[in-house]
Parts: sequence; structure tokens; C-alpha cells
Amino acid sequence: MPKTNTLVKICGLTSEEQALQIAKLGVNAIGIISVEQSPRYISADIKKKIFQTLERVYPKIERISVVQNCPIDLIIKNFLGSPSETIIQLHGDEDIDYCKKIRKKIPTIGLWKAFRIRTEKDLDKIKPFEDFVDAILLDSWNKETYGGSGKKIKSFYLKNLQFSKPWWLAGGISIEWIDEILTEIKPDGLDISSSIEISPGLKDLKKTESLINYLKLN
Repeated sequence: MPKTNTLVKICGLTSEEQALQIAKLGVNAIGIISVEQSPRYISADIKKKIFQTLERVYPKIERISVVQNCPIDLIIKNFLGSPSETIIQLHGDEDIDYCKKIRKKIPTIGLWKAFRIRTEKDLDKIKPFEDFVDAILLDSWNKETYGGSGKKIKSFYLKNLQFSKPWWLAGGISIEWIDEILTEIKPDGLDISSSIEISPGLKDLKKTESLINYLKLN
């Protein structure tokens, strides 16, 4: 199997120490959850401190703030100062008008949109968003939570997908699934969270390193 150039994002970090340890492993992006209902939520102040440290030490790593159905005026207000993130990831029910408004008001920020896939028909809703976001993220549908459930999307929904923007796969990504992902699904990036955790927000560094090294070898 040829070596992959699949990008890696580790999401749901809650401490500066783990952010630096995981950045050192060679990831492409680190995500922090700014959704208060999430067990991985951390405050804006802590998030800013972590991201500022990453910006200083690992400036090439994307710093992603994950939000869910956040009032758009609040997002815009947060970017009038000195934002510490490089990308906003919309992980709720945000519509195209919401994406357009952010794009117009904050043209310098990267904008990702997550879609929860329950059936194959859910994929049909994505196309209209492609002109207004920089990347697409596909996550599994779960009635209990919008993300971080560890559940996989059914693989046969994901084969031969084509988008005009890069797309990331999330939901239950583990070493056991990697070979199929890389040979048959072929996303541009992997968004990994709960499958490498000891508890919500606390990553198992050995498991994280093993997964990243496995990706580099394949």
C-alpha cells in the first residue's frame, strides 16, 4: 500500500501540556471544543492560552475552535480582537446563510463545516455548502451528542465520495479501521478524538503516538 499523505487532526484537547505533547508527534491540526454541553469543553481563556502557546512553538499547526449553533454575532465579536485560532469548525445545524455571513465578516479565518451522517441521503445536503467553506467534515450521527461519540459512519456511505473542497472523516477512527479508510474511503484528513482517550479530554499519549506512527508508515 502506498504511503499516505492523509492529514491528522486531534480534537478535544483540554490542557496545554497535552497540546504540546501531541503537537510534537507531527499532527496537522489541534482542535479545542468551545461547546459548553460537551465533556471536553474548556473556557475561552484556557483555549486562548493553549492556542497562543501552540502558535509560538508550533506555528504551522492549525488551531481549530469547534463551535455548535453559536450566535453568529458572538463569533464575529470574538474576532474583533486578537483571535488565537486559525479555523472555526461549525459542528451544529448552521445553514448556508450562517456560513456566508461569517465568510463575509471574517474573510481571513478558515471555515470548516461538519455534517452528521445518518443515512446516505444526508450526503446530498453538503453540495450547496461547498462554495462557502474551506473544508467539509463528516461525522457519525448520534442522538445523544453532536460529536465525540466514537461511533463510525457506515463505510459503504463513504466510498467514492468527491467534493470540491478537502474533506475530513471523524467518528470512531482507530488503528483497526485505518487500512480500510486509506485504501477505500480516502479522505483528505482524519479527525480523531474519543478513540484515543482515557477519559473525555484526556488523551492516551501512547495510543495517540501509535495511531499517528501507523498512519505515517502506511
